[in-house]
Amino acid sequence: MTNQPPDPQSSMWAWIAYQLRFQRIERSLTGDAVAKILNCSRSTISRLEGGEAQLTDKQAAKLDKAWRTGGFFTFALWYARLAPSPQWLSSYTEFEARAYLIHMFSGQLIPGPLQTPDYARALLLAGRNMDVESDLTKRLARQKLLTRPNPPELWVLLTENILTWPVGGVETMLEQLAYLRELAERPNIIMRIVPRTSGASEALDGSFKVITVREGEIGYIEAATGGRLIMDADGARALRMRFDRIAAKAAPVDSTAELIEQAMEALR
Repeated sequence: MTNQPPDPQSSMWAWIAYQLRFQRIERSLTGDAVAKILNCSRSTISRLEGGEAQLTDKQAAKLDKAWRTGGFFTFALWYARLAPSPQWLSSYTEFEARAYLIHMFSGQLIPGPLQTPDYARALLLAGRNMDVESDLTKRLARQKLLTRPNPPELWVLLTENILTWPVGGVETMLEQLAYLRELAERPNIIMRIVPRTSGASEALDGSFKVITVREGEIGYIEAATGGRLIMDADGARALRMRFDRIAAKAAPVDSTAELIEQAMEALR
């Protein structure tokens, strides 16, 4: 195997990838040999060492047992999940651009790919961004995924609170809601609203996305100071299950346009 690991100083996940390759070489093992330990393909080992995939808990446990590491990889995963990755945005947008299916839940804000320029600018100004216009250009560039040939299928869950919070003022919010209503009519977008009357649920725990690309599912959990990618299959699957449970409390898709209209009337 000749692939080079990522810079171990760039993030905890990169350090784990670096250590996996380093410890394999120290034991004079081939990628095939490690693949047998983890019961996976040789290409998976290449992706793990290149930082394109992340070890799962089961894989870490197998390595710790086979190599008698004293729990090295298991503990490394624990610490990696605590820390936000400095490269989370570039990694996330790369996956987003290649996705053919995206599940997104938002409990506080209209998701970035669905924002109007004025709505996005208001958020950036409120967040005290140092270079609002530059960040705005980058955010709007992500919306190309909606207009590209063969755009991804989007399953969107939004809480009712989002529709009635006047970000940027009434006019900006009315424009945003009108755009949201237009998006909801597109054949590749399935949008549903989680009403306040649904009560307590996992919808109150924070926003997240599950992106499906050729390699599988990638999870993403939003945070104020930086997002966190969930690249192991079990973690991404857990987020998909959370999405489904929230969706069970959402209003039918046929009522989405009407709920948006009601929110617009309340703002006028």
